[in-house]
Amino acid sequence: MTVTKTLWVALSLVSTGAWANPAPVTELGRNNTPNQQLGTSGAGTLEQRLATLERVVEARAQGQIRMQQQLHLLLEEVSQLRGVTETHTYQLDEMLQRQRDLYQEIDRRVSALQSTPAATPPVSANQNNVPTVSYSSNMSENDAYDKAVNMVLKDRRYDAAIPEFEAFLQTYPQSGYAPNAHYWLGQLLFNNNELAKAKTHFERVVTNFGDSSKVPDALLKLGQVAERENNKEAALKFYRQLIKDHASATSARLAQERIDALK
Repeated sequence: MTVTKTLWVALSLVSTGAWANPAPVTELGRNNTPNQQLGTSGAGTLEQRLATLERVVEARAQGQIRMQQQLHLLLEEVSQLRGVTETHTYQLDEMLQRQRDLYQEIDRRVSALQSTPAATPPVSANQNNVPTVSYSSNMSENDAYDKAVNMVLKDRRYDAAIPEFEAFLQTYPQSGYAPNAHYWLGQLLFNNNELAKAKTHFERVVTNFGDSSKVPDALLKLGQVAERENNKEAALKFYRQLIKDHASATSARLAQERIDALK
């Protein structure tokens, strides 16, 4: 609408100039008046300039739209990368946890080989230097526990290991292996996303076997269960309890990392 009005004013000015300075009759017939030609040329130039300005404005607008689209895509990529990083961090923590479990089982088996059946059951010290019975003189008990553990470490039959640990705990509820068995069972159920059952076994480690070296790891897993249940407050509670009661444990460092991530 503004462009049309501007053109109308320009044409009016040119027309007024033509009436004020009439051209000779002889040139009117031959050249169709120079002032009219000038007026037409001036109008054409103005239209071209306005058209050029419109093209410039449109090009800039399109450029801004493209920049906004690119910025939106970059923000989405950053968000995706952040999610991938958090996933990898969690998976690394899980891998480190499995390695610790494996090293503990290797150490237990080496110590068991060095002991004799007639000897007093060897003991090991936990994080608070409180002695706890680690091995049994009952060979059937040892065999039953080893069978369940081997399904995880050697055969990797994780689902089949669950009933083996359950049967072991039912047969030997007061075994020196009980805290480890509860922890292994909780870990297997946690991996299957059976969070309620997993939580029960981790809680039994903390509540019933407070002297066990598996307590710090069980507290860490309780925090992870709470995170999966979207219970941030409960997760922070378990992590802080772990750091307070077992500050020297390796799992305490992982707990601090989770606290920092949840803040």
